[in-house]
Amino acid sequence: MSTALQPVPPRSLDVAYLLWVAGLFGACGVHRFYMGRWLSGALWLLTGGLCGVGQLIDLFLMSRMVQESNDGRDVW
Repeated sequence: MSTALQPVPPRSLDVAYLLWVAGLFGACGVHRFYMGRWLSGALWLLTGGLCGVGQLIDLFLMSRMVQESNDGRDVW
């Protein structure tokens, strides 16, 4: 078994939006975990998507976040 890091498969915008919808039912931030944004995902989860405002903003920023994740850019 190799210990080398395996490449991360590309993220899907459809899956990201599906996980965003889960935030409407209390699982805010799951879409951020999916895209590798662990710190902000935990913040969204603990604060209810910044009281819903951050969750709403993510609706419009989702495509850019998926593109950054697929490009391999460092995210927070």
